[in-house]
Amino acid sequence: MKQTARMAMMLSLWAVLGVGFWAGTGMADCRQALVMALDVSGSVDSQEYQLQLDGLANALIDADVQRAMLAQPNSTVHLVVYEWSGPHYQRILLDWTAITDTRTLFSVSTHLANLNRRPAPPGTALGNAMQFGADLLASGPVCWKYTIDISGDGKSNFGPHPRDIRNALSRRALTINALVIGVDNPVVGDTRQVELAELSAYFRAWVVTGPGAFVETAVGFEDYRSAMTRKLLRELGTLAVSSLYPPPAHGLP
Repeated sequence: MKQTARMAMMLSLWAVLGVGFWAGTGMADCRQALVMALDVSGSVDSQEYQLQLDGLANALIDADVQRAMLAQPNSTVHLVVYEWSGPHYQRILLDWTAITDTRTLFSVSTHLANLNRRPAPPGTALGNAMQFGADLLASGPVCWKYTIDISGDGKSNFGPHPRDIRNALSRRALTINALVIGVDNPVVGDTRQVELAELSAYFRAWVVTGPGAFVETAVGFEDYRSAMTRKLLRELGTLAVSSLYPPPAHGLP
């Protein structure tokens, strides 16, 4: 019994020291790889497109989000942003960027806010968007935690069913969270509230996966900034248990 207890204590000590060793040597200086996926399908008009971009841009420089992003200077958050619609449309808006300081965050925010919309297919290929995010993680930095943050205002109508992609990705060390966008300015108790609840249930059933996965909701694109802020704070405030151990040698396991 004494030997077992001693072994358990040594393993615990190794885990704690391991974090310091890997972070200290720079071999695991990324604590979280965060993929942001924005819905630009046909249901998103020009004004809503800009509200979504501005919402993300402003959420990233929210004071609380800044503190969460920069809370561990020796283990940074790495960020990539893309937009998606049809099966073959995924456009990278921001390539992998290490968020090392406030200046970087404001630079990213400004870059996103100044982007112009490009023509995109009207379809909603949610499964393809999920797979694209996972591929970005696989080719991205080595991190303690891997998260896809996907926004959407409708159900998939092209490409593989999200269920099939989710089931395949559930075997990988990643988390997919969702931000579901409902119709603008719904009246409490009317059918639009029901539609938002149904869409949230759809994303919960077929999209989100992984440790601590969740669905956040925005009551229309006007509410996107507030919802994204809440979502980022929740994602950045949770460190996966896997971070207590040395990271994989190359990308997403």
